[in-house]
Amino acid sequence: MAKYIVPFLILLSTATQAEVIEILSVDRSVSRSINLSFPNDNNIKPKQGDFEIDNYVLMSNELGERWSVITLTNLSAGNRNLEHGHLIALFADGSRTSPLEYKLNFKGKETQSITVSFGEHKFPILSIYSSNEI
Repeated sequence: MAKYIVPFLILLSTATQAEVIEILSVDRSVSRSINLSFPNDNNIKPKQGDFEIDNYVLMSNELGERWSVITLTNLSAGNRNLEHGHLIALFADGSRTSPLEYKLNFKGKETQSITVSFGEHKFPILSIYSSNEI
């Protein structure tokens, strides 16, 4: 009987550990007043838009997945569509990337929060910005 219980417990432990690795944790935030000056050799910039980032919360897990909850305001009086190209994340190695594809509709002057994925990356996200924060 013991020879069946031990493999079962190992399997159960492995499955539980896999779930823990996938759980997102809130990362320690970096002050928005800090001045980061990584070179932008590829001239990666967010798509022009009428969106201002009010705040964001950075999250990650042990697999290297990078996520963020971002609260944005449509500065325009008209309806606008927020797309992945409107936002850029700056990583601790100086690289920049847009989040994975999404689309969110905003009414004029509306504020909304959205959870987006920046995929997997070895380095943490230091900041997120739109064309209005450059």
